[in-house]
Amino acid sequence: MVNISQRITSVENSLLPPVIIQGEPAPEMTLAVRMQHYKVPGVSIAVIDNGEIEWARGYGVCDQDNNIPVTTTTLFQAASISKPVAAMAALSLVQEGKLDLDEDVNNRLKSWKVPENEYTTEQKVTLRGLLSHTAGVTVHGFEGYSANQSIPNLLQVLEGTEPANSAPIRVDLKPRSQWRYSGGGYTIMQQLLIDVVGKPFPVIAEELVLNKIGMKYSTFEQPLPEKLVASAATAHQEGQKLENKYYNYPEMAAAGLWTTPSDLALFAIELQNALSGSSNQVLSTEMTNLMITPEMHPYGLGLMLNDQEKVTRFGHGGANTGFMSKLVSYTSKGQGAVVMTNGSDGYYLAEEVIRSIAKEYNWIDFLGKAKVLAQVNPQIYDIYSGEYELKPNFILKVTKNQDRLYTQATDQQKLEIFPESETTFFFKEIEAQIRFVKNNAGQVIHLVLNQQGEYVAKKLK
Repeated sequence: MVNISQRITSVENSLLPPVIIQGEPAPEMTLAVRMQHYKVPGVSIAVIDNGEIEWARGYGVCDQDNNIPVTTTTLFQAASISKPVAAMAALSLVQEGKLDLDEDVNNRLKSWKVPENEYTTEQKVTLRGLLSHTAGVTVHGFEGYSANQSIPNLLQVLEGTEPANSAPIRVDLKPRSQWRYSGGGYTIMQQLLIDVVGKPFPVIAEELVLNKIGMKYSTFEQPLPEKLVASAATAHQEGQKLENKYYNYPEMAAAGLWTTPSDLALFAIELQNALSGSSNQVLSTEMTNLMITPEMHPYGLGLMLNDQEKVTRFGHGGANTGFMSKLVSYTSKGQGAVVMTNGSDGYYLAEEVIRSIAKEYNWIDFLGKAKVLAQVNPQIYDIYSGEYELKPNFILKVTKNQDRLYTQATDQQKLEIFPESETTFFFKEIEAQIRFVKNNAGQVIHLVLNQQGEYVAKKLK
């Protein structure tokens, strides 16, 4: 018989990096030590096995100043893990015949319309495009609003007018021509659901998804209702708590869900059961299969997928200011895990925890691989140093320090990268690679970041 306590202890004491350099011993990493390393005050974990939540546990504190412990019912911001939950609500309306995946969304939008332009002449914006990030829509993500700031309504966010702090949401690529992540697309979807159902979005999500699955500690309400504030973790940026606890996100479908790992685990279990046909509390098996069918990328309708050809896992990551989380679930093994944190570097920690879970629960395909370190003359690092633009206002700085090469993305931790060849480098902390590209004169013109897809970053200087 499985001893759950021993399993938990093993997970807590065997955190793993994504990469181990061949010939080097595997590092010994405990959860407590890695929380300190990443300056993450609180962590909450739920593990799925045999189609059930086998265990859930909280670690650390909700707020570094008051030492209130994290419990399994502590609320965290799910950030972009809001997207698959919101997508399920939209697909339930498709299932009811109230929406069509491939219809022009302007046919159903009432309060606001997607502005027509040269990109929408031949191909219209559809719900399928919005859910799969293939609608050609702008605005990658959202910054949020502090408690002392005015919070825009949804129309102000869509138009990018004050007090919104994000750009207008527009189409600047031909819809369905390529994959590009867009929180703006999910904000259009939020307005679409409001116009079709005629209710506030939190109510729609509660009625269509949360209540049916039993996600009783979850809400899309923004700001968080006063009765729930005491249950919420405080966001921390580089170890320091935010002045007003956390930011508010009126872009609810894209980033506004407050929840727990156990509730998200129930969401994953419902998808697992729907895929097998054993439960269809929200979506049919056919509709759930659409969610995990890749669309121009290892991304379905609201879910990140592990492969574009043979899908065996689905999930999503989440990153709001001071909150980082990750959900991983298998399609058919009845296994998965959710890790939520209240620290700005918590995503790295969540990855390490999930790899520890993978080792304990024998998820062979999830474990990192050994890399061979190439012998490279560090003088070449000089031409790699500089600033690279991944997207507007998001810069990746590459610097050399004592024959080592480092990268630092905007508002993120500095990380060392290691040579796999003269032009290709890998990270130890995250599952990602960087490849530097030169022109015929030997000058570096851009880099390619491979991290759940390829992203080209032009060298600025």
